[in-house]
Amino acid sequence: MRVTVVGLGPGAGRDLTGRAREALERADLIVGYTAYIALIREEFPEKEMMSTGMRREVDRCRAAVEAAASGRDVAMVCSGDSGIYGMAGLIYEVAQEYPPIEIEVVPGITAACGGAAVLGAPLTHDFAVVSLSDLLTPWDKIALRLECAARGDFVLCLYNPASHSRPDHLKRACDILMAAGKSPDTICGYVQNIGREGERGTITTLGALRDTQVDMFTTVFIGSSQTKLLGGKMVTPRGYLQREG
Repeated sequence: MRVTVVGLGPGAGRDLTGRAREALERADLIVGYTAYIALIREEFPEKEMMSTGMRREVDRCRAAVEAAASGRDVAMVCSGDSGIYGMAGLIYEVAQEYPPIEIEVVPGITAACGGAAVLGAPLTHDFAVVSLSDLLTPWDKIALRLECAARGDFVLCLYNPASHSRPDHLKRACDILMAAGKSPDTICGYVQNIGREGERGTITTLGALRDTQVDMFTTVFIGSSQTKLLGGKMVTPRGYLQREG
């Protein structure tokens, strides 16, 4: 029948959209990463669920597509948004190996939006989202994207800023951004555990961010030259007031 790729929103799935909930209620099989399945198991106890561990994305998607090809209505769950660092693209790729099935993508709230709301309004103007994980993208390409974003004066949202195997990636990214022209005084922020217990946002500067310890549950926001502190919050003006002046 079909695979519906469902974004659960950030954290514990408390921000499920109406479309996401409908897709999960309709499905007769829910597939996902072990940690994401755990987030929804209690809310959908009657559903059959299948999970795989870290770095088993291809296996997970093949299992979902095979089940759909056999006539089942399958929901593939992703944290955040299903199409932003989610499984939507891989489902389309894997589906090419099988008889045609229906694929539906149901969006969710990505970490960029969830974290921005905690910090204030840092993404009100043009911004770029870059993952600092080099598992699937060479570091040289990540570095080039960071440099180009800095030269274009974009606000940056950084996913996967650090892990046990790459503890210095955020420091390296900050060095690249400052070398490309961003001021050490640029307003920045980071949010830990978005949508989960222990959610906490911190506002800092690019110079201080360089030496900040973060983990894989942190999303980092680096302002543009226009980003400022307003009422203790990180805000990037769109320019409406400047136009009136």
